[in-house]
Amino acid sequence: MTQATDIPHRTGQSPRLLDLFCCQGGAGKGYADAGYDVIGVDKDPQPRYPYAFVQADAIAYVLAHGAEFDFIHASPPCQFDSDCQRIQGNDHPDLIAPTRVALELTGRPWVIENVGGAVPKLNDPVMLCGRMFGLDNYRHRFFEPGGGFTLEQPDHPAHLAPQAKMGRPVPPGHYGQFVGNFSGVDLARRVLGVPWMNRDGIRECIPPAYTEHIGRAALAHLAPALGVAA
Repeated sequence: MTQATDIPHRTGQSPRLLDLFCCQGGAGKGYADAGYDVIGVDKDPQPRYPYAFVQADAIAYVLAHGAEFDFIHASPPCQFDSDCQRIQGNDHPDLIAPTRVALELTGRPWVIENVGGAVPKLNDPVMLCGRMFGLDNYRHRFFEPGGGFTLEQPDHPAHLAPQAKMGRPVPPGHYGQFVGNFSGVDLARRVLGVPWMNRDGIRECIPPAYTEHIGRAALAHLAPALGVAA
């Protein structure tokens, strides 16, 4: 895990992925599994982030360095559009529109990820669910593609398993929700594929299977520019 102030040098011939608002690295893990060199950016220290890391303002960083990357992923904070945060009356910034503007200025392909409450502010988002990738979880996340990149909507398997109540242990045959002060960190790590994360990271993480899927689609999009077969 690397804390750095400058952009690390490329380590090989793999495409470069910029992971903005990276938190503990669920999205980054999926892109790494798809074959990218991953660099994460977050305003807060992220000692659990498993790849090269730059502590910086994400929007300022992408404006300065975004064009140096092959593909950009951005997960602006979701709390503004989270039901539980609205109920609690907490105040959080809405960074989706400023993030989109910054991404468009890079000239690179990108995705913006967020929660269901943000869907009205996303342009033609694709929804991904854990059941699409064989995960015992229904965590829905929405991805707006841009910069010339497009993403097809996969088929959505039916939700047949019941969900455990929030904060309660997960009974056999049920799926955990893994939000808030949930029970079962070890189970959540196994189900979501994030064994290095703590509870704080798991609450908001993107399961790596989602971004591995996106990353492979982006590789096909990037193939002509990278000079490789799709």
